Amino acid sequence: MPEGDTVWNTARVLARALTGARLTGSDFRVPQLATTDLTGWRVTDCASRGKHLLIRLAEPTGAAQWTLHSHLRMDGTWRVYAPGERWNARPAHLIRVVLSAATATAVGYHLHEVALLPTAEEDRLVGHLGPDLLGTDWDPQEAVRRLADRPADNIAEALLDQRNLAGVGNLYKCELLFLRGINPRTRVADVPDLASLVTLAHDLLAANRGRWTQSTTGSLRRGQTSYVYGRRAQPCRRCGTAIRKEELGERVTYWCPRCQPAPT
Repeated sequence: MPEGDTVWNTARVLARALTGARLTGSDFRVPQLATTDLTGWRVTDCASRGKHLLIRLAEPTGAAQWTLHSHLRMDGTWRVYAPGERWNARPAHLIRVVLSAATATAVGYHLHEVALLPTAEEDRLVGHLGPDLLGTDWDPQEAVRRLADRPADNIAEALLDQRNLAGVGNLYKCELLFLRGINPRTRVADVPDLASLVTLAHDLLAANRGRWTQSTTGSLRRGQTSYVYGRRAQPCRRCGTAIRKEELGERVTYWCPRCQPAPT
């Protein structure tokens, strides 16, 4: 499931494979870009913004700069293949974009919101996002301010709202709240220390940046990488109480009823 660190990692893989390369072909399997041909365009940069991925390109003449935008949501992914390597990450019918260069081919599976727009207009698609937890614009004070602006929201949904801070997904939401002993239904106004929660979010994503196995416990061993996420009915690692799972808003939430008591 893509979260901010996963998308950051994906951008770095694409950057290593494609930055500086001229495309030898492109294939868009989305209606709005079906006839677009990027042959001869040069890849200048690959970057992430929360769960959004931005591949920046220059036209063959260098006259204009463009950005290929895609959103990974919960199931999107990009894979890089060597020339002649079999594309086997996902079924072929899930392919949405193919970018080919002499040394590598990048294939985007199950991508969402695919768009090609002038780089100067990127804010039309990502300008609404809050501070990026792994970005150069990271601003914890601004993230706290945005969270506090909606005091009646429950904290679980507020952390997932990318307008507050960009990069937290369901895994980190559950783990953050456990580590701070906060019940998912707690109103933002009743969270005792938003600043420490925001700081911890940044620290967790930064600790997992550069690797594909996400861990909040410090262990990379299978079955030991999370405190509550994915552990319904298993004993809490702190107190032994059975972990609970329920739908909260549109997402599943895991928590320990003893370590994270219900708000009064």
